[in-house]
Amino acid sequence: MSKQVINEVVTDKEGGVRLDRWVKRRMPMTQGQLEKLLRTGQIRVDGARAKSSTRLETGMMVRLPPYMAPQGDGSGPWGGGSNKIDQWSLDFLRPLILHEDEDMFVLNKPSGIAVQGGTKQGGRHIDGMLDALQEGDHRPRLVHRLDKETSGLLVIAKHPASAARLGELFREREMEKIYWAVTVGVPHPAAGQLRSWMKKGTEPEDRERMVMGFHGDKASKHAITDYVVVSTAARRAAWVALKPSTGRTHQLRFHMHELGTSILGDDKYVTAREVPEGVGVARGLHLHARALVIPRPRGKPLMLQAPLSGTMKQTFETLGFIESEAGRDPLELFI
Repeated sequence: MSKQVINEVVTDKEGGVRLDRWVKRRMPMTQGQLEKLLRTGQIRVDGARAKSSTRLETGMMVRLPPYMAPQGDGSGPWGGGSNKIDQWSLDFLRPLILHEDEDMFVLNKPSGIAVQGGTKQGGRHIDGMLDALQEGDHRPRLVHRLDKETSGLLVIAKHPASAARLGELFREREMEKIYWAVTVGVPHPAAGQLRSWMKKGTEPEDRERMVMGFHGDKASKHAITDYVVVSTAARRAAWVALKPSTGRTHQLRFHMHELGTSILGDDKYVTAREVPEGVGVARGLHLHARALVIPRPRGKPLMLQAPLSGTMKQTFETLGFIESEAGRDPLELFI
């Protein structure tokens, strides 16, 4: 909230951010209000008019006009108009942090908590708790997603420049990702690459699922997954390592279903195979984002691995799977 013109220099942590996003962090407003200020020249970059999509660079000077924030703007982690730290959220998130540096947090997300809110997501979610991790001027930001029932590595950027760089790495598939899954039945062959076209279903019973698509269909996306069976339990279940080359919705779940060996606990992609004794579908989806290799501007890539927890850990113990069977380097399975 300001009653005078402010000229602010873009910091190195905000280089590469869109102008509209940069402004909204300082002046909460609608996109329409922002566009009006840009059209009338009240917001300028280095003295010149600019568009909302302008990418800011370190050292640029942004002119911000006098501005009075609306009452009850819904700021704060729960839209309650308060930026006070939510101690519950801090206590929940801190033990999940596997890695932290000046650019990012990496969490080991438990199964059962949503990454973002939505029409069907009640209660708390990771994005809604990130204010509790804010240490400076910038609110931490998600740079990718995991399904609610998927556990494992979740990357959170600490500032806009990091969010832009990490987001680009995910979009360009420059990060190597390894998932672990427990399947009902054993995939055959024991290793291979799955390629298929998939799209969101349109029939009432398929609207929450992906279905088989085809080349040339605008709604269809090509999906590629490499897989390796690490261990088996009497041909009734398997521990499978998965390495996706693309990032389609439900890709790994869809591909395992196409092999006839759905992921244990999956209620959307189900095969007729009998669930192994001692584990049940009611115990949740057995899919874990195990490893991530993050390229860095300087030095070697950062290799991160998330230990199993909750349902996945219990099922490994029940079926006699030992984590060390996968080796120290999760990528070696795919060489």
